[in-house]
Amino acid sequence: MQRKNAPESVGKVAIVGRPNVGKSALFNRLAGRNIAIVHDQPGITRDRLAAPCVRGRRPFTVWDTGGIGGGGDVELRVQVRSAADAAMRESDVILLVVDAQDGLTPIDQELARILRKSKTPVILVINKIDHPKHEDLESDFARLGFANSDPISAAHGRGISGLLETIDSLLPASDAVISESFREQSDQPSTTSHPLVLAIIGRPNAGKSSLINSILHDARTIVSELPGTTRDAIDIMYERDGQRFLLIDTAGIRARSKHSSSVEVFSVMRAERTIRRADLCILVIDLTSGVTGQDKKIAGLIQKAEKPCLVILNKWDLVKPKRAAKAEMERIASATREDLFFLDYAPVLIASALTGENVEQLFRLIVDIRRAAHVRLGTGVLNRLLRAAFEENPPPTIGTRRLKLFYAAQARGDEERTLEALKFILFVNQPKLLSETYGRYLEGRIRGAEPYPGLPVLLSCRARSENV
Repeated sequence: MQRKNAPESVGKVAIVGRPNVGKSALFNRLAGRNIAIVHDQPGITRDRLAAPCVRGRRPFTVWDTGGIGGGGDVELRVQVRSAADAAMRESDVILLVVDAQDGLTPIDQELARILRKSKTPVILVINKIDHPKHEDLESDFARLGFANSDPISAAHGRGISGLLETIDSLLPASDAVISESFREQSDQPSTTSHPLVLAIIGRPNAGKSSLINSILHDARTIVSELPGTTRDAIDIMYERDGQRFLLIDTAGIRARSKHSSSVEVFSVMRAERTIRRADLCILVIDLTSGVTGQDKKIAGLIQKAEKPCLVILNKWDLVKPKRAAKAEMERIASATREDLFFLDYAPVLIASALTGENVEQLFRLIVDIRRAAHVRLGTGVLNRLLRAAFEENPPPTIGTRRLKLFYAAQARGDEERTLEALKFILFVNQPKLLSETYGRYLEGRIRGAEPYPGLPVLLSCRARSENV
């Protein structure tokens, strides 16, 4: 497939406002797709989301932020405010969103007071003008004193074209050099190679966001002791040593029976979709809890999706012994492999996101996995290996028949994919004669010749006549 150039971003636009005024709905409307979770529960968006907007005359990057001044944990409100402030500092235009149907509130007035001191252009976006009968509600916000204001309905799309025109008039006049982050977040493919998509997944409060912050050396995502802080899947571009990565911080995946709300159910669905979207899944497990039943279920989702994977046992700083630390690490890693026996191909790294200990080794493991993905077993070597395996341990008889192997070959990978499972095609007398147990045995023999760390090995049987 031929790759096209992405349009150039001419600036960044931040969406700010108090909770539940429709910021995420506006973000999705400008992005042209559902990225942020939209729900009538206040405080759903807590991390900063980014996406390209190509609907107007000139494309720009739009930022969604957490609601400012909402209820909930005090520390979390401070972090949300900090994330919004950072987005405002980095933006060329600010969209202050208010709820026309709620009317002017003290938080709206306080935000307006702060933003009037900013040198960045501000557009007052009066949302939820869902019907011509609501247009009279605009007048209540005139006292905020902004020269630019647009009445809209983010939910129904009313007034969006006018808002885009106002944004375009306030964006920087000179064309900006296209940013790599914009290029990769756009649906339009770029002329450069794909970044490696890393999905950071695990139970709530396992330390997923802390791990990303440790990698970035920056408080890019909100870290809180409250489980469920990350509700959207957050895409973050990252580059190191000339290699580009797309880090996806996902909502913690709880057991279905423990979902506290429909929002959390939706968050988990997003996390499950993220697994399918990823090139490599990084399963984060809380060492202080050990491998739980829910960790195994999440690992099962990775296995079902046939995704490359590695496991990080986080919070090593809380359990690290004063003596014989290396021996304890080996014991813990071995026990984890036993607990996750069905994911035994995944390398296990013991680390501390809080202190940064061993976090750098994560990328050494990724290098090993990428290198292994390009290793092919020669057809002759593969066939000799499998024939020897059949001779040493013949397959079981099923009914009156036994599996026979005529020929085997390693399938070529998809050139568009950065990482993927390794597939081996077995030409046999009858595919259904390959039992799951014998398939694992053959996989073990293949890994004995080539370990393929982090990569699933898939066996695909095809029927072939014995007379051919």
